[in-house]
Amino acid sequence: MLFNSVDFLVFFTLIVCAYFTLPHRWRWVLLLAGSYYFYMCWKPAYIILILISTVVDYFCALGMGKTSSRPRRKLLLLVSIFCNMGLLFTFKYANFFAYSFKYILGFPEQERAKLFLNVLLPVGISFYTFQTLSYTIDVFRGTRPPEKRLGIFALYITFFPQLVAGPIERSTRLMPQFDNVVKFDYERVVDGIRLMLWGFFKKVVIADTLAKLVDPVYNNPTAYAGPSYVIATVFFAYQIYCDFSGYTDIAIGAAQVLGIELMENFKRPYYSKSIREFWRRWHISLSTWFRDYLYIPIGGSRVPLPRHCLNLFIVFLLCGLWHGASWTFVIWGVLQSVYLIVGLLTRSAREQFTIWIRLDKAPFLKKLVQVAITFALVCFGWIFFRANSLPDAWYIVTHLLSGWQLLATQSASKLIFVAGQPSLFILCILLLAVLESVQLLERRADWRQLLRFKPIWIRWAVYYSLALGIMLMGSLNAEPFIYFQF
Repeated sequence: MLFNSVDFLVFFTLIVCAYFTLPHRWRWVLLLAGSYYFYMCWKPAYIILILISTVVDYFCALGMGKTSSRPRRKLLLLVSIFCNMGLLFTFKYANFFAYSFKYILGFPEQERAKLFLNVLLPVGISFYTFQTLSYTIDVFRGTRPPEKRLGIFALYITFFPQLVAGPIERSTRLMPQFDNVVKFDYERVVDGIRLMLWGFFKKVVIADTLAKLVDPVYNNPTAYAGPSYVIATVFFAYQIYCDFSGYTDIAIGAAQVLGIELMENFKRPYYSKSIREFWRRWHISLSTWFRDYLYIPIGGSRVPLPRHCLNLFIVFLLCGLWHGASWTFVIWGVLQSVYLIVGLLTRSAREQFTIWIRLDKAPFLKKLVQVAITFALVCFGWIFFRANSLPDAWYIVTHLLSGWQLLATQSASKLIFVAGQPSLFILCILLLAVLESVQLLERRADWRQLLRFKPIWIRWAVYYSLALGIMLMGSLNAEPFIYFQF
C-alpha cells in the first residue's frame, strides 16, 4: 500500500477513527494489526521475515536482561545481529555478491546472470532491520531495559507510518510513546494533516513531475549530451529530496495525528556549506544510526588521522551498500567518504587560501560559494546513485563537457529543455521555485507555525492550492517512493 494512493487515505481514515474511539488499552492492538495489514498489502509472505526478526530480538533482549554475564550477553547480541543481517544479506545482497564473484572468476555473462535467489526484495527490509538492531544493541549496552511486552515491541518494529522508509526510530524514543494516553486534539490533528498535505505535494506534484524529465535522460544517456546531463542531474537531486522528504513528512504527519512524535529526517540539506554538514541534514535517522552504532564504536575521530580516514571510508562504504546491491551505490558511498576525507585533510590549507580569507569580509558571499560547491559535489555523486548501471554512470561522467558548443545552434532546445519538452521544463522550474520559497521561509520557523498565525483566508488559500495541485497535477497511477527499493 502506497502513501500516495486512495487505498491509504481510506485505510488511514479508518485507523484514525477507530484509534480515538477505542479505549487506550486496546489501541496498540489496533495499530499492530493495522501495521501488519499495511505491510502485507505488498506481499503477504514477507511478513514472516518481520515476525522472525521480532521474535528473535525479543527473546535475545529478554535473555540479556536476565543475565549479568558479559560473554552470554554478547552471544545473545551476536545471535540477533547474525539473524537480522543474515536475512538482509540473503534477500538483498546474495545475488549481487554471487554475480560479482562469478565476474571475478571469469564466468561467462550467461552464467553470471543466473540468480542465486529469484525473489522480490522485501519492501523496507533495510529500514526495519536497522531499527530492530538498534534495540538489541541498546539493551546490550544497558541504555534501556528489555521490553517485556511482545506486542508493544512488535508495534515498535512495524509502526506503519515509518515501517517501509523510516525515519529509523530508536526504541528509547518511540516505544515509551505507545504508553501515553492520547486524546483527540484538534490543533495537533490539523497540524499533522498540514504536514501530510505538504508531503503529498512534494511527492506527487514536484518529485513525480521532475521524474518525467530525469528518467528519459538516465534511461537512455547516449541520446543526450552535457547540458541535458547537468539539468537532469540537478532535477534528480530535487526529485529524490522531494520524494524521500515527502514520504517523511507524510509519515511524521500521520504519526502526529495519532499523538506520536517521529524524529526529523531532513533539515534543508541543499543549504549545507560542506559535505559534513550535508550529512547532518540529509537522512538524519540513518546518518545518526551509522554514527552511534558503527562510527563511534570503531573509534570515530578519537583516533590517529589515518585511522580516522579509514573509519570514514568504512562507514560510507557500508552506507552506499545499505542503499542498494549495486556497484553504483558502492561508488556513491565511497565518493562521499572521499569528499569527507579530502575535506578533513585540506581544512587548514583551505582556511589559509587567499581568496577564502578575502571572502571572510563578505559572509553572505562566502556562504553562497560554500553552498554552491557543496551542492555541485552532491549532484556529482547523484549521477552514480541514479544511473541504471555503472557503464551508464561512466558514460555520463565522461560526457559531461560534451555538446555545450551546440547551445548556439538549433539543437539548443533539445539540450536545454531535455527531450524537447520546454513547457514541462518551465513547469519544473516553477515548482522548484515554490519549494525554495517554502524552504527560505523555514529559515525563520517551520512553515506550519508561520501559517497558523495568518488570516483564515490565507491559510485556506494555501490548503486549496496544495490540494488542487495534488488533484490536477498528481499522477493517477501511484508512483512508488524511491526509497522503497532500499
